[in-house]
Amino acid sequence: MKTSFLPRTVLVLGLVSFLNDTSSEMITPLLPLFLTAALGAGPAVVGLVEGTAEATASLLKLFSGYMADRGWNHKRLVLGGYGMSNTARPLIGLALGWPWVLLLRFLDRAGKGLRTSPRDALIAGSVDGARCGRAFGFHRALDNAGAMFGSLCAYLLLKHGLPMGHVFLWSLIPGLLAVMLLFFGLQGAEVRPPAGRLPSLPPLRWSALDSRLRGLILATGCLALASAPEAFLVLWAADQGLRIAWVPLIWAAASAVKALLAAPAGSLSDHFGRVPALLVGWSLRIVLLLALAYTSLHHSADLVWILFLGYAAALASTEGAERALIGDLARRDERATAYGLYHMTIGLAALPGAFLFGVVWELWGAATAFILSAALAAGAIVVLVRQSKQKP
Repeated sequence: MKTSFLPRTVLVLGLVSFLNDTSSEMITPLLPLFLTAALGAGPAVVGLVEGTAEATASLLKLFSGYMADRGWNHKRLVLGGYGMSNTARPLIGLALGWPWVLLLRFLDRAGKGLRTSPRDALIAGSVDGARCGRAFGFHRALDNAGAMFGSLCAYLLLKHGLPMGHVFLWSLIPGLLAVMLLFFGLQGAEVRPPAGRLPSLPPLRWSALDSRLRGLILATGCLALASAPEAFLVLWAADQGLRIAWVPLIWAAASAVKALLAAPAGSLSDHFGRVPALLVGWSLRIVLLLALAYTSLHHSADLVWILFLGYAAALASTEGAERALIGDLARRDERATAYGLYHMTIGLAALPGAFLFGVVWELWGAATAFILSAALAAGAIVVLVRQSKQKP
């Protein structure tokens, strides 16, 4: 069943992401403060928790994508991933030390790893190439709208006096709704192997991929290594004087910016090209990282909201284009695997990147960490430009 706008598969997966991110973002903006203020951890531990969870879970993104291409049921992989995340995530509210947070955060992200590549393959396979950017932009818009709503829920619960741990427990409700919607709402959305048999795929070989696809994956991995994790932007905002109760509110505003920009940015990449869209968005990210470094040195609270929201806009401007370009360059029978490689590379690069960022912050301050991140991001742009010029 299709609508005049986008297929049912895209609409349902978008709504599922809305509910899941409502649950997730009731926790995510508060997690760095929960680790530092409630559990006594430092910036390096925040980087270790976020980087380890993302990197380890990312291995599952490759595994799930490869198995989906071998004929495993896409819906079951997606359903299992959402179920795992929404079981483990609320239990963070009961953690008594940061190692428990690390474990539960890993399970949450492992669920994300299990579902992401088959889900992206379902989205890419449900539309033609001319609407791929719109489809991923729409999905990212609902994902970010859920993040905004979840942050607002956390703000209201904190405002009524609930401790952070209790807010985490309340996140169970939208998570359960997401799993139920996926179970009952996603019918007939399956990528089936030809002639009802499992395709005989060769062993995964990096050299067999399109050279432009390899270049994109390498460039996004370099960018992930360079990225300033959003958890550190929360610590930066708190250092600038933002009160804890306001953290979910500024996170909600950032998610609103992402929700508003993701769909039109994805559509623009359909018309003006994926690589130009990436170059503009990644360059904007470098400018904002340098501005964050300048503000860190001068402790100007006036720019906190502008820079926080600007960084969110830079992230949202390329989300749809990156995923759509993977769909453009990968063969249909390797598409889920390609998404798995893409997500795995980003996740594996995130571990040393987040830990390095946290260590530099702890030793030399936030300004130095942001400047280093901007320099590494410039290197990612160089990789993208060089690799995009290669012939397929």
